[in-house]
Amino acid sequence: LVTYTVTEDDHDGLTIVPKSWRERALLPRMGYETILETVAERFHATEACLRRLNPDAAWPDPPAGAELVVPDVGTDAPLDASRLEVNLARKFVRAYDARGRLVAHFPCSIARLKEKRPQGETTVINAADNPVYTFDPALFIEDTEARGIDHKLIIEPGPNNPVGVAWVGLGLPGYGIHGTPLPEDIGKTESHGCIRLANWNARKLVRMVQAGMPVRFAGTTEIAP
Repeated sequence: LVTYTVTEDDHDGLTIVPKSWRERALLPRMGYETILETVAERFHATEACLRRLNPDAAWPDPPAGAELVVPDVGTDAPLDASRLEVNLARKFVRAYDARGRLVAHFPCSIARLKEKRPQGETTVINAADNPVYTFDPALFIEDTEARGIDHKLIIEPGPNNPVGVAWVGLGLPGYGIHGTPLPEDIGKTESHGCIRLANWNARKLVRMVQAGMPVRFAGTTEIAP
């Protein structure tokens, strides 16, 4: 554990993230909503963990100058990877180097619907830090607001962007491995089809991959929600 001091910059970076897709599309950036969210993600912890480590802090927004006990996440640079494996049954993404050694293991979320879960092999097509997100209402037919939107919307980058802070595009139309604005939900079966990682792991992964890298989907697709 180490100590982190909340800064004025932390507070200046806070924003309100509306539920409405239309209102989100008007924001210049999808930033953090609270200091609790900011610090939890920066130090790879759940918000509940931070509250337990700092029971006397003025949550959710301790003032600048407040000292918080946080996990020591280190600063090691990600290693280069040569291939990825996504295990649908156990819900993790693993990266291997050119010698077949495991260099990263990331818990993930997968599609809620069995028919939306990718199978077989594909490749990495592209990768991006801080991507924009194109909201296509046709893909969200279960969403009441989406049914009333007749055009695509652009959601600007930031940790609360629907695909988080990093995107790894796959050679399957519409599919990728990406971050999420809800890291505490990682490990659940709930996405529309893409593979979701905690933002801090998505940021590591995007620095490990390159176009053309093979990606294999393993494990059964018969998974209970």
